[in-house]
Amino acid sequence: MERASRPAGESPLERAVGQFADFLQGERRASAHTVSAYRRDLLALARFVSGRRGRPSELRDVDKFVLRAWLGELAKTRAPSTIARKLASVRAFFDYQARRGGLESNPAGLLQSPRIRRKLPRFVRPETAASIMEAPKVHSSLPEVERRRDRLALELLYGSGLRVSELVGLDLEHVSDGTAELRVLGKGRKERIVPLGSKAREALAEYLALRSELCRSGTDAKAARALLLGRRGTRLGVRRIQTLVRRYGALAAGRTDLHPHALRHSCATHMLEGGADLRVIQEMLGHASLSTTQRYTHVSLDQLLAVYDRAHPLARARNSGK
Repeated sequence: MERASRPAGESPLERAVGQFADFLQGERRASAHTVSAYRRDLLALARFVSGRRGRPSELRDVDKFVLRAWLGELAKTRAPSTIARKLASVRAFFDYQARRGGLESNPAGLLQSPRIRRKLPRFVRPETAASIMEAPKVHSSLPEVERRRDRLALELLYGSGLRVSELVGLDLEHVSDGTAELRVLGKGRKERIVPLGSKAREALAEYLALRSELCRSGTDAKAARALLLGRRGTRLGVRRIQTLVRRYGALAAGRTDLHPHALRHSCATHMLEGGADLRVIQEMLGHASLSTTQRYTHVSLDQLLAVYDRAHPLARARNSGK
């Protein structure tokens, strides 16, 4: 990604934001999405400060009182999760400035993030997941090679718990023929090895047998290396995967809201219910923090009631008296 040119009339604070974005891109190797989000948040702060001061904003114009005023304005229209994300951008920016010697301390350091009520991850039941995995075989009228490709995509999202960005980034070289593992490039360009279950290996072998039907002459070498190809011989993108997951979710389970991440959540949930250790799931999913993996320790109401009926003395007394 090329670095953006600097507008001539930008304020000193906006220039500092641009330098920070260059740092994220060049040295931290952050994704284009992350760099864009940080830049957008920080430029919004710079415009707020300029409007408040009545002149182009500078680093020294920002203190905890200005930040509280900015966050207060945001709170009128934004959700706590959005405010927390913007505050994280500001903290990272001023930490960077303090390390470079531009500031004595981080003015956002003592500000508390708003409390966020985290939603439980969406997931599907094992029997529903099984129906969705078979949907390309049973419900699709696409050419055979595309049905096999779609089944492989679903198996990797659910069976191996891949993020959709990881799935579309897979190349042929990431798949070791004849082995039960997959090399995945995750967030922060961190590489990890992910297991391939028997169903995924079967789907992979069936797809690779026909994959050449999707190859097209004139396709650039980078696209031709992609594992999952579209009709034009180019790499499948995130939106295409999202569309096919919704399609098969609707066909197999009546779930028109199904998203690739729900299959990843289902993978983690079903592994946990099957007795897998949280650390194992963390490693497989590529979570940097165990606290992220712990979100999957929720249980369904049916499970909770079943455990209650087996274990609680009042429930046992009630059942014995029937």
